[in-house]
Amino acid sequence: MPTQTATNSPVYLLKGSDEVLLGTAASELVTRLIGEGDRTELLDTFSGDDYPMSQVIMAATTMSMFGSRVVVARNCARFSTDELAAVLAYLENPAPESTLVLIWEKAVAPGTRTSPLPKKLSQAIKDAGGEIHDCGLPGGKGRSMWVDDQLAASAVCLSSGAKRVLVEQLGEDLSRLAGILTVLEATFGNEEISPEDLEPYLGNAGAVPPWELTDAIDGGRVAEAVEKLQRMLAGGDRHPLQVMVTLQTHVERMLRLDGSGVRDDKQAAALLGMKGSTFPAKKALTQSKKLGTAKLSRCIKLVAATDVDLRGRTDQPGELLLETLVARLAALSASGKNRR
Repeated sequence: MPTQTATNSPVYLLKGSDEVLLGTAASELVTRLIGEGDRTELLDTFSGDDYPMSQVIMAATTMSMFGSRVVVARNCARFSTDELAAVLAYLENPAPESTLVLIWEKAVAPGTRTSPLPKKLSQAIKDAGGEIHDCGLPGGKGRSMWVDDQLAASAVCLSSGAKRVLVEQLGEDLSRLAGILTVLEATFGNEEISPEDLEPYLGNAGAVPPWELTDAIDGGRVAEAVEKLQRMLAGGDRHPLQVMVTLQTHVERMLRLDGSGVRDDKQAAALLGMKGSTFPAKKALTQSKKLGTAKLSRCIKLVAATDVDLRGRTDQPGELLLETLVARLAALSASGKNRR
């Protein structure tokens, strides 16, 4: 029977905001740690809102007749630093025959407090030679690389057109990818899948990031802007007021740059108080110059009026109010450069 190898760390902590990805990562880690061993003999799992951390540590320190042991503690984000005292003490001298897996996910019961990962625990894990893995989705270009890696690891063979359709349909909701690939592999094996073959398995379109909406507006692409809005509201489960904040911020940035004398993206970022990449500031500056004072004034009036409507001045649905606003903002961008 396989025993714990020298390559295993004494403790692993998995964290991430996406519950599906976090659960998948936990399952894959446990499968790797158990290897060909018998789960009923080698694995102890604690989950839910009732167990104390002292029970987990007792399992990890109790001698096992089977040699190695994997002890998994789920829903750990419900514990405060004080409630983690037992694991902090354990990490000072971890049991050599046990591997402890802590999954920093929220409690089962809704409304239960979720604690941030304590620095004391992070440091104790590092000092013990353990590993902390962030199982969330990467941002920016990393998202595309992540999708490529998932497709390469799967037996599914997508045509280039099918891959584009898949990525577009998923949007930000990339946690659905694993489930879709599992179904496609069971259905098609390693046969090449066309966009037409793929379509019935995609489900509803996932959310898109806010910048896709504002880019469509700035480009004057009315139909695309409305479609991006609908995906943010439906696929992303965003409240209309949350989308409203995105639009307000977008227009207010351009309004602040208008007439400011700012000449480049660095100056624009400094004026707007934006840290990191200056690319968003550059886009705001370019669009501000394109629209000009008169159109920017019109934009901010439209945004302000819609905000009041969303807060109860009218009984029209929030989705309809936002669709109208987005269409009007995009139409203003489409009508060409304004003269001062």
